[in-house]
Amino acid sequence: MGVAVGLLAIGIETASARSDRETRQYGQHAGKPVMAIVSLSDQRVSIYNANGKFLEAPVSTGATGYETPAGIFSIVQKKEIHQSNLYEDGEMPFMQRITWTGIALHAGNLPGHPASHGCVRLPPAFAQQLFDMTELGMRVLIVRDDMRPSDISHPALFRSKAVPRELALAGKRSARLGVLMPDSDIVPGSARHLQILEALASAKATDLEAAANRHREARAAAARAASEAAAVTRQLRAAEANVAGAERGLKEAERRVETAGPPKAKEQAETAKVKAAERVGLAQAQLEAIRPKEQAKRDAADRAGEEAKVAAAAKDRAAQAAEEAARNTLPVSVFISRKTQRLYVRKGNYPIFEGPVTIHDAQRAIGTFVFTALDQHGTSGEMRWNVVAMYPDPTNIAPAPAEQPRRGKALNVAAAPSDTAAAKAALDRIAVAPEALDMISEVVLPGSSLIISDEGPSRETGKDTDFVVVMSQEPQGALKIRQREPAPAPLDFFGKSPSRGGGPFFWNW
Repeated sequence: MGVAVGLLAIGIETASARSDRETRQYGQHAGKPVMAIVSLSDQRVSIYNANGKFLEAPVSTGATGYETPAGIFSIVQKKEIHQSNLYEDGEMPFMQRITWTGIALHAGNLPGHPASHGCVRLPPAFAQQLFDMTELGMRVLIVRDDMRPSDISHPALFRSKAVPRELALAGKRSARLGVLMPDSDIVPGSARHLQILEALASAKATDLEAAANRHREARAAAARAASEAAAVTRQLRAAEANVAGAERGLKEAERRVETAGPPKAKEQAETAKVKAAERVGLAQAQLEAIRPKEQAKRDAADRAGEEAKVAAAAKDRAAQAAEEAARNTLPVSVFISRKTQRLYVRKGNYPIFEGPVTIHDAQRAIGTFVFTALDQHGTSGEMRWNVVAMYPDPTNIAPAPAEQPRRGKALNVAAAPSDTAAAKAALDRIAVAPEALDMISEVVLPGSSLIISDEGPSRETGKDTDFVVVMSQEPQGALKIRQREPAPAPLDFFGKSPSRGGGPFFWNW
């Protein structure tokens, strides 16, 4: 974190220095952050890990007309030094982007009330501290009134399927120590399970590197063989041209013999004809000598070309296997929308499944909840979960206030607990197709999440994002001023034409 960042921070006012002093830490930081919850009414952010809240700081969100949208986001990009391309004074140290259209968490001036162009400004020292500990994909919830996660258990919450036999066999031997590991050590969703997945991903990455090297070598060999074949082909063409030239010379010599007058001239013509015939014979001999060489080189070039194609296909398969193995180490994200009546699944920001879902009494509000798998619990693949409701009363949302808060509330004010009864009621109303449930259970790891919402996926959901869900009841000034051009035809939220029917849709993964 160099001098350049320090220079960027010089212009931030002394109010932010006071804000740094107002940052609160609760207990010892243990474990990486799971989520950040930004409260618009309180003008503060709370950082949670698997054990609960451990950091809190004041913020400044979007001013009137540039309101920071309430909704569900995640970190999609991190840059220690960033300059806004929208605003001339837009220095954004320790920037953590949550939408590709320009909303981010970053260090900035905190006057004690909403004042940004839609970003969430953080105290400088806190922004650096948070930047150093977060990872891409960390969930960021922006709520009207501060909410806190509540522990929850429910039969509908996903659990990890038993570790597949081939994975268990792969995990029997420690790559580092060469020690046999019993199958019972591989508990679904456990640290050991993740360790095996990461080891397999590393092995697949090594396979990919080897396949890429073989492809490079095969491609180079094919290029050499093609070059050699081309050189011999040029020699063949030259030899053919020599034969043709010699044959033309012989014909000319024969014509002269026929038209020669005096005996001496005829004798000279006969001599010239003999020499021309000798040249034809020599040229033909040279041509016949080079033909098999040219054929051999051409055959070798064809073989080398085929070998390069085989190596390219092997590299592509290795790349696909490496990509899949890498994704297998990442938590799964599931979104169930009452608005669209569909279930969507992403892993590592990559869509892997979409299909219909049954929501009982679908005309009635269900609320918006984010369920997060914190860690493995027990030995049967069960996870320990918490839930954050986006509103204190999830299905009876009060109208948004006419004015934004003039000043944020003091830190250390208790957030409202998430309504677990409403969250369980939402889970009770959902029936997931067995094939989708089976697929999801194969990829559930700590950090996996389930979003249930009355809302549909935002248009901000797309390439290189997790699900983005925006609360339609709240001001969205910052999104509106950054809104993308409308699509020329109705698209699904992956940006593709909805050419399929209502059944499930799988991506290769």
